[in-house]
Amino acid sequence: MIKIEELTYNFISQFYDFEKDLVLTNHFHSNWEADIMVVSSEGFSHEFEIKFSKADFKNDFKKHYKNAKTNEKFLKHDKISCGDYICNHFSFLLPMGMIDADLIPEHCGIIEFDHNPDSWKTTFHEIRKPKKVHEEQFWNLVDKDLMLKMMARNYYYKKLEVKGKLEELILPPPISGKK
Repeated sequence: MIKIEELTYNFISQFYDFEKDLVLTNHFHSNWEADIMVVSSEGFSHEFEIKFSKADFKNDFKKHYKNAKTNEKFLKHDKISCGDYICNHFSFLLPMGMIDADLIPEHCGIIEFDHNPDSWKTTFHEIRKPKKVHEEQFWNLVDKDLMLKMMARNYYYKKLEVKGKLEELILPPPISGKK
């Protein structure tokens, strides 16, 4: 079975260009994490949710969130389908034939993949294009400066984790919003 990191790498390298597109993986936005989020040079965004099992797929439709201002609860895909969502498009990236396309809401794009473990070749098949859930550009909905600062902070912490130093260091409490 292909690992999620390998699948992500194969997908991004086949369809996106880091020179033109902002490609983020495991990026937190809205109230959840995007497995892959791409912001095009035109400013439109697309989230890709990777699912390896039927159970994981079904759980995506049980996720609910609270509006920070009103405390109102809503389901993730209700929020996406009505356009109250940061990304312009949403798609599932699934193993070939895992889920019947009729069981996937119409607003969602469907991309199926097939991985050959003998040749390590992964092929992708667009089953259905996603519907555009709204016309607003990503950068009109997001504070770019704050996002860059958060990405820089996250990059620093990931660098420490990769080097295996985070556990070894005696650090003060996490960096706060102090100036």
